[in-house]
Amino acid sequence: MNRREFMQTALGAAVLTVDTARAADTPQRQRPAPMIGIQVGATSFVDEGIDPVLDRFQRDAHINGLFIATFSYGRGIAGRQVPGQPLPDHGKQEYDTAFHGGNFATTHEGFYARTSLKKIQSPDHPGFDVLASVLPKAQSRNMKTFCWYEDVFRRDLEGIDRLQEVTLSGKKAGTLCFHNPEVQAFWQALTEDYVRSYPIDGVMWGSERQGPFNNALGSSHGGAGANPSEVTCFCEFCKREAKARGIDLQRAVDGYTKLASLVRESRAGSRPTDGYFVSYWRLLVQYPEILAWEKLWNDGQHGTYARIYQFAKSIRPTLMVGWHIWHNNSFSPFYRAEQDYAEFRKYSDFLKVVMYNNCGGPRLASYVNSVSRTIFGDFSPEEVLGSAYKELDYKEANLAELPRKGLSADYVERETRRAINGVSSHSESNGAARIWPGIDVDIPTGQNEKETEPQDVREAVRAAFRAGADGVILSRKYSEMRLANLRAAGEGLQYE
Repeated sequence: MNRREFMQTALGAAVLTVDTARAADTPQRQRPAPMIGIQVGATSFVDEGIDPVLDRFQRDAHINGLFIATFSYGRGIAGRQVPGQPLPDHGKQEYDTAFHGGNFATTHEGFYARTSLKKIQSPDHPGFDVLASVLPKAQSRNMKTFCWYEDVFRRDLEGIDRLQEVTLSGKKAGTLCFHNPEVQAFWQALTEDYVRSYPIDGVMWGSERQGPFNNALGSSHGGAGANPSEVTCFCEFCKREAKARGIDLQRAVDGYTKLASLVRESRAGSRPTDGYFVSYWRLLVQYPEILAWEKLWNDGQHGTYARIYQFAKSIRPTLMVGWHIWHNNSFSPFYRAEQDYAEFRKYSDFLKVVMYNNCGGPRLASYVNSVSRTIFGDFSPEEVLGSAYKELDYKEANLAELPRKGLSADYVERETRRAINGVSSHSESNGAARIWPGIDVDIPTGQNEKETEPQDVREAVRAAFRAGADGVILSRKYSEMRLANLRAAGEGLQYE
């Protein structure tokens, strides 16, 4: 038996073991072979070589799916380790502080005629097209390849000013507006470029953003510093959409202006006469345009999912199209309410639901500390966390221990099961979307916060499959993963 045959046999054994374990605990669903995916950027292939990286993936973690970061201007999925975080035990032992980002495949400019955002070719690895270079070698190993692209941009890109959102205060934001036709043209162009130019197996798009109401409240991890006067979007395209819906623009602006004032007063510790929650609720009753604008924004984002799906499928119906669902889905009940799995099923072949348990502890604590100073200011942070556990159906550590302990594998199992039930409880004839939980492998945390250990990865992988997952995606990026934790993912596929 040669080495290639051995690795394929090993993967088959692991998959069989996983299938047996999950079949015992979950309702019967039509199951393809499990996806064992990993997110990886161009930098890793340039630094370590394509063959060595793919060999390691198959040998250590039984990887059969590559989610290649083809487009991003952010450090979360592209580039080497985030500067300041410990370098992993592979790859170049130096930070890429000059990272720029962009399109790491070849940009075929003919597709971008209807958008001002055309100059997107990444300068980070001149002459290296990650898809053209990796695809043939992945195909020879029977590994599927997905384009993994996200909604993260730089402010200094040529033509981007025509696509940017406008804040409540009238400034240009660093984010792009979903109701802007040029933004929709850009996402269509990039998708078409990938689907027509390369024999890929699928695409996965991510947008870690939320609407103006949630942002004003600081309803996310890291939300405590959000400026409530800089919420979006109030551009001409959003105003036009609002008019078509019968939303009074001035009342929406007035409502968000008063909301911003209430948030600032809350954070300053100035308790309203009737308390925090009553005051926020009263404002929503007086200005229903606040939530109407929140829905307008969310409809733009979810409409983008649907348009990418429909367009990609119109080119190649067999292409797998799915989404990265932001981690805030695990913390904020307001954001969770806007992520309806039954609706996603209408335009999704798969969902990579983020279930990063290790960094999830510090992130949940950050969310709690933020909203306990705004809408939930009547309660202590510990009481807010207790309420969140009841709302989200978790049984996890107390607030003092949470950043250090992280979230458990039980969280992964509960969230996996919830996602499966969500996409399965729908009466339409199309099949349920596959659920591929995103598994935390060395996602950076702060000082004295939870760090990933091999047992964490093994238990998270096992929990996902025990709940009935159709696969897993090791996240965020290979260039920040330690090899022992990568191997632990492979070990997690084995049940005693």
